[in-house]
Amino acid sequence: MRHQAQEARGARVSGLESVLVVGTGLIGTSVALALREQGITVYLADRDEGAVRLARELGAGTEWTAGRTVDLAVIAVPPQMVADRLADLQEARVARFYTDVASVKVLPLQQAADLRCDLTTYIAGHPLAGRERSGPAAARADLFLGRPWALCPTEETSPDAVEALLGLIKLCGGEAVRVEASEHDRAVAVVSHAPHVAAAAVAARLAAAPATALGLAGQGVRDVTRIAAGDPGLWTGILSGNALPVADVLEKVAADLAAVAASLRASADPEAMGQVTELLHRGVAGTDRIPGKHGGPARAYATVQVIIGDRPGELARLFQVAEEAGVNIEDVRLEHAPGLPLGAADLSVQPEAVAALSAALRAHGWHLP
Repeated sequence: MRHQAQEARGARVSGLESVLVVGTGLIGTSVALALREQGITVYLADRDEGAVRLARELGAGTEWTAGRTVDLAVIAVPPQMVADRLADLQEARVARFYTDVASVKVLPLQQAADLRCDLTTYIAGHPLAGRERSGPAAARADLFLGRPWALCPTEETSPDAVEALLGLIKLCGGEAVRVEASEHDRAVAVVSHAPHVAAAAVAARLAAAPATALGLAGQGVRDVTRIAAGDPGLWTGILSGNALPVADVLEKVAADLAAVAASLRASADPEAMGQVTELLHRGVAGTDRIPGKHGGPARAYATVQVIIGDRPGELARLFQVAEEAGVNIEDVRLEHAPGLPLGAADLSVQPEAVAALSAALRAHGWHLP
């Protein structure tokens, strides 16, 4: 009875009762899991039978068989494959409406037009969420909570197709952002695609670095290179699909880096080092523009550092003290001490909460440096 109530509620909220997810990787399976939590009937399709089987075992839905018709088909494949899948699905009339989740929008739209797809029932979309890991095993039902989800209607897109995607976004917990396709691609080049390449370039220096250097690695290099662990095959497809906007950004980054390198070689000249300082200031200004929680303005949080043992339950104990003190932990970062069974937890809190949290932690026996 509870599942039936969930299904009815999900359908009322979105107008969607059944969805086909084509492509059971990280994003596709996460969409499916989110929809299943809302009681939506979900079917799964993928050329990789093993991926479908794993997604099904995770509770993401049931395997698709021909002959059904669903409300919405979600195409979760690389950008270069979206239009071909769309054409096949539309020819088989498997859904009333169609969308995709590729991180590039101009390319699939142009290819869909070239293939004479029905653009009235198709609306391009892109949830800006992901993880370094890939595949259905990395999927999470909460992956899209509070995350922007771009929708890129064209002049041909029907209002009903737009409503179908808005319903999907709401069911998955995302925040809908309407944007024109070419503007979307220029934007993700700045905030996603070029940063990935830059992180890979820094991480590549580590491949041949001496063991001494790696032994000195701290949280800073981990922060800068974290996203470089993404699947190279997947990212090659993304970058080639958005090649020119990404190249434009990378050329500007490369120019900044070349100028800094030249200034450092002339570091005896104070004016040259002024150019280095100027770039660092621009970096701070750019960081300050990144939105904060829930998409609001960025906040300057204070940090309370706590020494924490590498044992089960330590973080839970830490958060319990914060709860009892009435302090909300806005963010947390862990840094392990090399060779020791302990590390430091950096707790980001509102500045006015530092004294209360510090006192509560010390009272419960925690060591604050």
